[in-house]
Amino acid sequence: MKAQEVREMSVADLRDRIEVEKANLATMKLNHTISPLEDTSKIAKTRNDIARMMTILAQKEKQN
Repeated sequence: MKAQEVREMSVADLRDRIEVEKANLATMKLNHTISPLEDTSKIAKTRNDIARMMTILAQKEKQN
């Protein structure tokens, strides 16, 4: 997910999306532990997306 797409989301949508992505990341990590994923870079991409969303959320909350 690109930063521009994240900036267009509302604060409530960002919070919801972060929770969904965190749950998705936990599931991917668990599945990877049990049987290795074909594309392990998805874990890093998801982690980076979460960090990007959290950063933009903090910026939006600071503005208000």
